[in-house]
Amino acid sequence: MAENWSGFSYIVINLARFIRPDEITFSGVNSTPPMLACLLAKRAYDWDFVYINVAGGVDPSPSSIPVSSSDPLLAEGSASIFANEDFYDLCTRGRMDLTFLGAAQLDGEGNANNSCIGDWSHPKVRLPGGGGGAVMLPTAKRACTWRTEHSKRTLVDKLDFVTSWGGMHGVVTPIAVFVKRDGRLALQSWHPESSLDEVRERTGFSFDATDATPTALPTAREREALAALDPQGSFERDAAIRLR
Repeated sequence: MAENWSGFSYIVINLARFIRPDEITFSGVNSTPPMLACLLAKRAYDWDFVYINVAGGVDPSPSSIPVSSSDPLLAEGSASIFANEDFYDLCTRGRMDLTFLGAAQLDGEGNANNSCIGDWSHPKVRLPGGGGGAVMLPTAKRACTWRTEHSKRTLVDKLDFVTSWGGMHGVVTPIAVFVKRDGRLALQSWHPESSLDEVRERTGFSFDATDATPTALPTAREREALAALDPQGSFERDAAIRLR
């Protein structure tokens, strides 16, 4: 991996930077970037946190890094095994500090659409629906997501359908990091090869950019941890993330 950011490393490492010491953090189904982010944080940072994944693992030590974020490998070496209802129970009891959830569309308040693109009665695309995210987004203390494409069709002024209400705490795209501030997503930083003007041009909702700066480059430990998780670059090739 190059010393500076690629689109892939930008997403994975900035997702990892949302994780905080001693918190309970969850990554869900079809969620390879946050799976890698959680495993990276375990390697790259000097503090600890509890990592739970949708495969049921609690602080696992997988013998290899699986392609699927639901692979039973992610339960190897676990302190215990969690069932699906346990994830939701943690959220509704206020014990889930951070959960990573996918989204097809996001609006300026961080609400998510995973149901359809276009009119509900005659959609252009029918999506899989909210699943557990419809429960976890409004009940976890914080939720974060990612988009591999930064465009006005994914970051929209108005959702085609509100699947999950409550709002994401943070969003990472290939060129920007947003955080929730005063009820709306605000720009925290942008990819050093991008610009504030480009982020505004490619975003469908208005946002505050007060104090936003270019994103700090990955540290040596972050680069080394990601290289160890993806030594052949397979995940990066499969993600095929482009800055533009």
